[in-house]
Amino acid sequence: MKVNVKNNVSWVGKIDWELRKFHGNEYSTHKGSTYNSYLIMEEKTVLIDTVWKPFAKEYAANLEKEIDLTDIDYVIVNHAEIDHSGALPELMAKIPDAPIYCTKKAVESITGHYHKDWNFNVVKTGDTLDAGNGKKLVFVEMNMLHWPDSMACYLTEDNILFSNDAFGQHYAHKHLFNDLVDKEELFTECIKYYANILTPFSKLVSKKIEEVQSLGIPIDIIATSHGVIWRENPMQIVEKYIQWSNDYQENQITLLYDTMWDGTKRMAEAIAEGIHKADDKVRIKLFNVSKSDKNDVITEVFKSKMILVGSPTINKGISVAVAGILEEIEGLRFRNKKAVGFGSYGWSGESVSKINKRLEDAGFAVINEGLKLTWNPNEEQINQCLEFGKMIA
Repeated sequence: MKVNVKNNVSWVGKIDWELRKFHGNEYSTHKGSTYNSYLIMEEKTVLIDTVWKPFAKEYAANLEKEIDLTDIDYVIVNHAEIDHSGALPELMAKIPDAPIYCTKKAVESITGHYHKDWNFNVVKTGDTLDAGNGKKLVFVEMNMLHWPDSMACYLTEDNILFSNDAFGQHYAHKHLFNDLVDKEELFTECIKYYANILTPFSKLVSKKIEEVQSLGIPIDIIATSHGVIWRENPMQIVEKYIQWSNDYQENQITLLYDTMWDGTKRMAEAIAEGIHKADDKVRIKLFNVSKSDKNDVITEVFKSKMILVGSPTINKGISVAVAGILEEIEGLRFRNKKAVGFGSYGWSGESVSKINKRLEDAGFAVINEGLKLTWNPNEEQINQCLEFGKMIA
């Protein structure tokens, strides 16, 4: 399927309706995804990125229906991760001498993945490539957004920013443009993508956006590598990224817990009720992390000004589900958020101190030693949870 983006620029990617897990099993994709590849046909024919490896043969066959592959003058690789570069071996087998333009780090990534010595041409920020008819591609390195090899490129005259992973989302839709899809669904997937993938690089996001803005270039379209193409007010997603990269939080408190015989669950519910009694304006969300999608939970952590994490004590430690979500949280390096642990126990009670230690290591401001109660909380202990919730609020 070929879709016109603007003038002589077309989308030639793949919509993956069935995708439900990504990055192995690390990221949930409830709405599927797209792998966006772009074809520029000016005096020069330019291909920007490809698609994920499982669709390589289909992609190359579809592309051959549109053009003679030997007419491709330049292949641009904005990012070497296999969801973008996976069809390169299939493509380059047909045009082995075609020049590939990418960053120095991308050469390392591509050769590391495919072990091929193709015709690599290294570019850096400010370098240009003539597309013909008065148009140029301008390259901008996007180091660690979200890989060391990442870059974007900008097509002059048409004012299209091919942003790769930045500003994208995992969202399959037949209508590939932001003005044609459900806005609420779209931004739900956008914030989930940012929270789970780009949060650790927030300072770099701010810096890179400032760098691009300082160039003073008009941007009419942001053509991402996943999800929709931003053509209606494309800067709206840039404005969101500026907000999200600035220690983002909403008026929300989120409780994450696991439970064995419902003691810790009852604590979570009572603490939440105490928070609500003290402040009925704050949004409160509860997640049993052994039953909830971890990426959806992470998105709610990203929105929160404070989180509470609860686990029963198991073998002098915490549950596997709580340990797993804390590992995710530590890696994402959230900033400007408070936290505390809680949990029930039978005879030793180490879980709360271990949770607090993990939260401190993850950069949260742990407000106190937390709350731990024995066995299944009785009425007096439930009142303790209510009072703890009020104190939290």
